[in-house]
Parts: sequence; structure tokens; C-alpha cells
Amino acid sequence: MEQPLPHTKRTLAADLRGIGLLAGDTVLVHSSVRSLGFVVGKVQAVVQALLEALGPTGTLVVPTHTPFNSDPAGWRNPPVPAAWWPIIREQSPGFDPACTPSRHMGVLAETVRTWPEAVRSVHPYVSFAALGAKAAVIVDDHSLEDGLGEKSPLGALYREHGKVLLLGCGHRRNTSLHLAECRQAEVPMADHGAAVRGKDGDNRWITWTAPVVDASDFEDIGGAYEVAGTVEVGPVGSAMARLMPQRDLVDFATAWMGRHRP
Repeated sequence: MEQPLPHTKRTLAADLRGIGLLAGDTVLVHSSVRSLGFVVGKVQAVVQALLEALGPTGTLVVPTHTPFNSDPAGWRNPPVPAAWWPIIREQSPGFDPACTPSRHMGVLAETVRTWPEAVRSVHPYVSFAALGAKAAVIVDDHSLEDGLGEKSPLGALYREHGKVLLLGCGHRRNTSLHLAECRQAEVPMADHGAAVRGKDGDNRWITWTAPVVDASDFEDIGGAYEVAGTVEVGPVGSAMARLMPQRDLVDFATAWMGRHRP
């Protein structure tokens, strides 16, 4: 049987246009690059395909969260001895938007973070990076206490009528649903901590109070939205992709959570 041809920057860009990604769009991408199959040029070609589809007036956004930069008292996978906690808080190098790597966000997000002209928000735990015409608009205002709410890149994406692209992954990774959590009438709150790098080059430990997030029902919410909302589903490379308007998704999820969550 004849082997299928490899995917390229050009074919991926055509696939992205085929599911409705338009020049000038602002899009938040969650991805599993492995699911795309064999791509000539690997993740570099994937980023270039996204930028080609978006064009010079579009904007590419990715999550660049740093879950390791958190209070060790809350670590569970794995936990660390209590005797280590003060050492971790005192000696962590501190979040630096320019050089602190993301973790668990995928190779595409980390590649975008280090791409020339990428800009990154300053939140020490749930930062986002962006490339393109509206990059600064998306990431410049990122409140410490409202890391996934209105004063975050998620809120900015909502105001800019942006889109969400799930590239070979499910709704559990759809961070825009956290914005719906923050819009609930009664939001559980918790204390958080992280190390940040000061202008003098020294690290310091900061604490703040922010909403508690819970992604355990995100697949249910996403499935319900796909029945009732507007989702373009189609292949990108060897992966199945889902493209949706973020504002409609968040509005739907806000109402869904109000009905179904305790």
C-alpha cells in the first residue's frame, strides 16, 4: 500500500484555513504536536504554518504556565518534605518572563515563547505568550490576583473576539473555560505563592489570593458546547482539530457551570 506523503508547512497552513482559521484572527492554541504525524521541519514548521494562516495582521497566543513555581506546601505529585519548603521558597531563581521555561504546556507553546518578537505576560504561575499584531494587547495586562479572569490574557482574548484552537487535544486543556469559572457568582478562593525575579536580579517570594480552578468537568462542558455551539472540526495534518469562537464558548460555559456546579 502506498505510504501517505509527509505533512509540510504549506499543507498544514491549508488545513488550518480549511477549518476556518482566517488571516487577521487572534487565536489561542492548545496542541499536541505529536498527534499531527510526520511534519517536515517538526514544530518549527507547525508554528510557521500557524503564522502563515494568520497573516501579518493575526495573532498567535499560547499558554506558558509554570506550575513548578508554586508553594511547595501544596505539591502532591510528588510531594516534598516540609523541611525543604523554606529552602525552595528562598532559593528558587524567580520567574523571569524572558527565560523561565513553561512546563506541561507542550513543545509548540515553548517554541512560540522563544520565537523572535514573542512577548509574554508577567504572571509567575499562569503566563501566556503571543506573537503578532495584537500580542501586546493580549499579554500586557495580567493581574496577579486575576490570573485566569477578566484582567488576564483570557479576558483580553474575549474582548478581542478571539478564537480557540484545540490542535489534536481535548477540552480538558481548554484554558478559556477557566475564565468562565472566574465569572461564577461565588468563586472558591485560595492562597497562592511563587518566586519572582526582581529588577535587581534577586528573587523574592510573593503571595496572593486567587480563585481555585478545577478542570475535572471541562470535557463535559466542551462536549455540551459542541452540540449547542459553533465548532469547526476537521483534520490538521494527522490530527483532529477544533476551532471555536472564544466568546461564545466562555458565555456557554459560564451558564453551564451556573446550572451544574454546586
